[in-house]
Amino acid sequence: MATVSYASATCIYPGNPIPAVDTLDLDIQDGEFMVLVGPSGSGKSTALRMLAGLEDVSSGEIRIDGKDVSRKPPKDRDIAMVFQNYALYPHMSVAENMGFALKLKGVSKDQRMAKVREAAKLLDLEPYLDRKPKALSGGQRQRVAMGRAIVREPSVFLMDEPLSNLDAKLRVETRANIAALQARLGTTTIYVTHDQVEAMTMGHRVALLKDGKLQQCDTPRNLYDKPGNAFVAGFIGSPAMNLRSVDLVSGGAQLGNMVVPLQPSVQAAAQSAGLKTITLGIRPESFGVAGNGGVDGPGVVDGLKLEVKLVEELGADAFVYGTLPGDDDDDKHFIVRFDGRVPPRIGEVLTLAVRTGEEHAFHPETGQRLG
Repeated sequence: MATVSYASATCIYPGNPIPAVDTLDLDIQDGEFMVLVGPSGSGKSTALRMLAGLEDVSSGEIRIDGKDVSRKPPKDRDIAMVFQNYALYPHMSVAENMGFALKLKGVSKDQRMAKVREAAKLLDLEPYLDRKPKALSGGQRQRVAMGRAIVREPSVFLMDEPLSNLDAKLRVETRANIAALQARLGTTTIYVTHDQVEAMTMGHRVALLKDGKLQQCDTPRNLYDKPGNAFVAGFIGSPAMNLRSVDLVSGGAQLGNMVVPLQPSVQAAAQSAGLKTITLGIRPESFGVAGNGGVDGPGVVDGLKLEVKLVEELGADAFVYGTLPGDDDDDKHFIVRFDGRVPPRIGEVLTLAVRTGEEHAFHPETGQRLG
């Protein structure tokens, strides 16, 4: 078990003046499952490889259990890494692949096999120990790569998009298995993914990066409910939050044909910054159909008109894409979550209610949360 700390850790590749990872400060607790997420080029894999010793730390430090490992070779860091492509030896059996690192360390054959069988039992790989990787499915190969990491009993597990080569159904099953396994082992784990659904369902905390900079690190629930800036708001959630630049008017923000009331703290922050416009964010599930029980309870403002342009039916839910009064061709469609049993028709004009208190407001230039 171990803590991991990035202290202003920076990685600059030769020939590129822009840091791939820029002064990253992040503390990971003993036994924590930390997920690094972000779009392509955000620096998440580079941050993981810096911890593994596969990329140089240009400045700052990386510490494992309080000890600076920035200049130590990978073999001296007590970490185990699970790669995207599994990196199994094709000429070795599953058991030989899983126990190979122990063999290099001089562990006896009996001890190796005992640890391999123990890991195989955890991962339901016992029937496959004598098979070669080519005789396994993608999901089974992924579990072998996990088993190879487990038998080493490292202080830290590093996982670099280990599910990206699996089909959609198997990814869902395997991510649940990895999360359950990590909880059982209690080993500190840093997991990289570009899939925000994966991040939200697996991590104790999630660190979101963009252009090498940490945007926000928090629990999945807090990232969803209180995004620190417009980028986080738009990245976390599926479908993404509706984000629009809107004018501030008396009583709130002008959205389409209605005024959305804003919290007093938001109004005060906007006023002190001298803002005339803000970036308003509303999640698809924060709408309901006005007047038919779509939104219950007091404090509901109704009357937002939405012309339906596209309906995605997903069984229990439907996602409705539409335009608001005054929209032009350059405006992104507004997305509303709907009851999948009674979806609207294309061309229909809906009158929507917006739940007050579920709106998000951001500075139009900096993107930082207001209020």
